[in-house]
Amino acid sequence: MIAYIGLGSNEGDRVQMISQAVAQLHRTPGVHVTQLSLLREYDAVGGPPQDPFVNAVVAVDTTLSPHALLATLQQLERALGRRPSPVRWGPRVIDLDVLLYGDAVIHDEHLTVPHPRLHERQFVLEPLAQLAPAVMHPVLRQSIRDLLHSLCASSDPSVV
Repeated sequence: MIAYIGLGSNEGDRVQMISQAVAQLHRTPGVHVTQLSLLREYDAVGGPPQDPFVNAVVAVDTTLSPHALLATLQQLERALGRRPSPVRWGPRVIDLDVLLYGDAVIHDEHLTVPHPRLHERQFVLEPLAQLAPAVMHPVLRQSIRDLLHSLCASSDPSVV
């Protein structure tokens, strides 16, 4: 199954942290990284004032179930030094999110796929569009390219 994973870091050596996460994903049984977007800096969205993030997206071919993939990402976050925080959307040494898992739609107490704010976040849509512009959002039934275009057009009236 093809899945897309968002990566972000805004503490420490952000680029190195993203690189370590990708390297660990490469070594994860049942996960084969097939593509990596460009890494780009974005201002933090939501949460308290904080340093900018470096964000990217990877495409993976996986034999893991969606929930097993989530558990693997959470284990990897802990291994890379992420600790629980009482602050929602606060600074993070590493953040790994399942954005899309094929055309699956999942909503339970542990996992929501597609990621619930995917279509609202430029820092997710831009790198995702580099890898999969024609992929359809399974709920909104719009391509990633069109979602990005709509988001940019709504945030900047000069964009057409």
